[in-house]
Amino acid sequence: MAKLKIKSGDTVVVTAGEHKGSEGKVMKVLIEKNKAIVEGVNMVSKHEKPSASNPQGGIAKKEAPIHISNLSLVDPNTGKATRVGYKMEDGKKVRFSKQSNQVV
Repeated sequence: MAKLKIKSGDTVVVTAGEHKGSEGKVMKVLIEKNKAIVEGVNMVSKHEKPSASNPQGGIAKKEAPIHISNLSLVDPNTGKATRVGYKMEDGKKVRFSKQSNQVV
């Protein structure tokens, strides 16, 4: 299983593809597929059949997964994309921003 540097709840920016430059919060990380679902990014239209919970049916907009390699963590200080590193602090492994060297 791959170790990903992006977790749920992180604010990320899209670095490549159709939605380049878009920012959003990570809602879910799909570890086995190396993808993440980002709030408001990569919206697709899904056709829904009528059901008990949705008697009308119709077309719904929802977020589709985007590959982790196209995402970059937003630095809390500068608000720009940054790479992520790991270091030991007080006996715990923590993530830090390579741009500002601050713990994320």
